[in-house]
Amino acid sequence: MRNQKGFTLIELVVVIVILGVLSAVAVPKFVDMQVDARESAVDGLNGAVRSASALAHAQALVKGQTGATGTITMDGTSVALVHGYPSTAGIGSAVTFDGFTFAGGVFTLQANCLATYVEPASAGAAPTISTTKTGCN
Repeated sequence: MRNQKGFTLIELVVVIVILGVLSAVAVPKFVDMQVDARESAVDGLNGAVRSASALAHAQALVKGQTGATGTITMDGTSVALVHGYPSTAGIGSAVTFDGFTFAGGVFTLQANCLATYVEPASAGAAPTISTTKTGCN
């Protein structure tokens, strides 16, 4: 009897075919999970912006800062207000979220994968907070 010291060519081909089939099934699911994760991150940021806006508004009401302009301090950070809600620049001070960049009221993860904050235009109005997830792929 001979001692076998390795794999036969047939065994190697079978393993490669099995790995190919598994990767053909797993890769699309993994890519889809990344898209879902990005969309969920944008939804999470949207919730954080809404919460920060509501908390700032509550503090503004308590401190009497509901005029056209004002400031409050949230967690040691000064937040500029417009009609009792964070201003477009102020929301960037009130919310920090890893992985997103902030400019002009827009928190961007990727192009067209973002959350937008628009300060209230008048007294009694609420800010507009929306998401765009068409580019989260």
